[in-house]
Amino acid sequence: MIEDSPFVAAAPVLVPMPAERPYTYAVPAGMRVVPGSIVRVPLGPRQVAGIVWDGAVETVDAKKLRAIEQVFDCPPIDRSMRRFVDWVAQYTLSAPGMVARMLLRAPEAFDPEPWIEGLQRTLIVPDRMTDARARVLETAEGGLAWTRSGLAHAAGVSSTVIEGLKAQGVFETVMIPPRPVVAAPDPSYAVPELMPDQSDAASMLRANVAAGAFNVALLDGVTGSGKTEVYFEAVAAALDQGKQVLILLPEIALTHAFLERFQQRFGAKPGEWHSDLPPRMREKVWRQVAEGTVRVVAGARSALFLPFKELGLIVVDEEHDPAYKQEDRVFYNARDMAVVRGHIGGFPVVLASATPSVESRVNASQGKYNRAILSARFAEAALPQLKSIDLRRAPPARGGFLSPVLIDHMRKTLEKKEQSLLFLNRRGYAPLTLCRVCGHRFGCPVCSAWLVEHRFRGQLVCHHCGHNERRPEACPECGTLDHLVACGPGVERIAEEVVTHFPDARTIVLSSDLMGGVRRLRLELEAIADGEADIVIGTQLVAKGHNFPNMTLVGVVDADLGLANGDPRAAERTFQLLSQVTGRAGRTGKKSLGLLQTFQPDHPVMRAIVSGDAEAFYEREIAERERAALPPFGRLAGVIVSAVTRAEAEGHARGLRRAAPEASDLFVLGPAEAPLSLLGGRHRFRLLIQGERRADMQGFIRTMLANGPKQRGSVRVQVDIDPQSFL
Repeated sequence: MIEDSPFVAAAPVLVPMPAERPYTYAVPAGMRVVPGSIVRVPLGPRQVAGIVWDGAVETVDAKKLRAIEQVFDCPPIDRSMRRFVDWVAQYTLSAPGMVARMLLRAPEAFDPEPWIEGLQRTLIVPDRMTDARARVLETAEGGLAWTRSGLAHAAGVSSTVIEGLKAQGVFETVMIPPRPVVAAPDPSYAVPELMPDQSDAASMLRANVAAGAFNVALLDGVTGSGKTEVYFEAVAAALDQGKQVLILLPEIALTHAFLERFQQRFGAKPGEWHSDLPPRMREKVWRQVAEGTVRVVAGARSALFLPFKELGLIVVDEEHDPAYKQEDRVFYNARDMAVVRGHIGGFPVVLASATPSVESRVNASQGKYNRAILSARFAEAALPQLKSIDLRRAPPARGGFLSPVLIDHMRKTLEKKEQSLLFLNRRGYAPLTLCRVCGHRFGCPVCSAWLVEHRFRGQLVCHHCGHNERRPEACPECGTLDHLVACGPGVERIAEEVVTHFPDARTIVLSSDLMGGVRRLRLELEAIADGEADIVIGTQLVAKGHNFPNMTLVGVVDADLGLANGDPRAAERTFQLLSQVTGRAGRTGKKSLGLLQTFQPDHPVMRAIVSGDAEAFYEREIAERERAALPPFGRLAGVIVSAVTRAEAEGHARGLRRAAPEASDLFVLGPAEAPLSLLGGRHRFRLLIQGERRADMQGFIRTMLANGPKQRGSVRVQVDIDPQSFL
């Protein structure tokens, strides 16, 4: 057993690989390690970083132990974070080493940042004075240390002026500690005036923070109600208590606008953490979070595994968003894990959404979460009037996808010099391309999916594995020229139709796979907010928290799209997505309209959105979930078996099914071919395990995997506890 203070002869070290337990390493004489120390150890022929873990060391012949090579000069990972790693591994049935790997993603940050050479004013006076030198001396008054380039820039002089003064002894060399990546936020910088319901909600959140204990608050407010300003008050309260804060956001594209809002409130930006961050900046943020220099981080789901020194609050914005679910290596939902992180650390968690998940609504109704409701938009701005367009009665023109009713409202919006948004959750130009002569359909060679045409790029692309090829002129099956036809619309095709109706309108297409990546996307979002576009056509990216002041019309091109699959969350997801996207209209008080093109105007989801009766929808959806014993009233887990051949995958899946233990509160469905049966050249079969809420799902699956066939050859098994996707 290793203690927190004495030296030890051996220590358990968790390494970032699929290891089920820590490995034992010798601790050389004179080296001191404690639980949480980040160390460098030999692993096979490599050197890897690992974390000294809790618990007893294995009884191993000391002569066979390999020694820890180095203890990094880095704050140890604290006990609550180590417990969190163990909890995530146990709950998700992942190897603890793979969870620890997410914590160790910035290896260059394990050593301290080097200090910077700087200059400081001495008492020596220069032999002669010039205007440039006078500006330098005035700037350097007060005894602060400066970098050469910083002082030259601030004084408006060249570096040769600085060097000349240094040569005369006017400045001496000093070492400056590394600069913080962001300035410290000021909780009292720009305290807002809140509306009465905002003030009540903010008071509840501040009280939760003041209590200094674990609790969860659901901030449930309509789009445009000012939820961000409310939870900023909880952030301010945590900062006043000397705590660090983590704010999770579902999309990188949201980050830039959020940073600006945060700076307006606190006078400084938060630290950022997401996949688009340059490696050097990631290392700085990781290190300064561990040291406590960065007080607030705004980031994607992986920010949950940053080694905070004094974490005292987590906010999960847009808590319902599917982007919080990771479905690679370690399958986890960052919203749920944020709640666990707060419980282990003993601090509050805030979940915010205009369309909360059914799970969060049920937890609030059962008293597990506190719920604060914001039922009106900020500054009394009206919610958009919502109507459905029955495509059976007002169909689009032949070859088109926009109803004459929607086109007419777009024309009126343009005449008022206001903006329209057309939403279609399909990237590219068309989801399917086929030959009119022989019927050949263009499919992915390694996935059971059709290739999506991207006409802007002249390519056919698989959105699952990334395979792409040039769109040919002739059919590869029959050789016929000019008979390839695009079936169905994507956003690019809708843009083409818009241009035919409104050739003089400024049109922007927003999609995650457009050339230019996140940077271009941010610039175009800013352009829309500044009124530099008349018509915006976009995928689900446009539904996420953006504020477009002049947007008064939202048209949903295919409101039925999300209802056409067997996902048990299809109705909830469609309701959330359509509510969010129509909520982009009228946020600054102008009269606004949302139009939903649908073949099912009487569907409960459509009726709930058009009537504005969200409570009726939630009541119906919750009752259906309870009747079917689906989450949160029951438990689900998916087991995905994949292999290079179909026979291997099916055989292994059937072997697992036979190995399932007897249980009265759990049963296994399948195996069956996954809806996406071939992905990246691998055949896939799924088992779905359903059970009662209190059933030991993890124990059941562990037994099934232990008793089932061993993974051999190309077979791989992935476990997804609480699945969000059923493809």
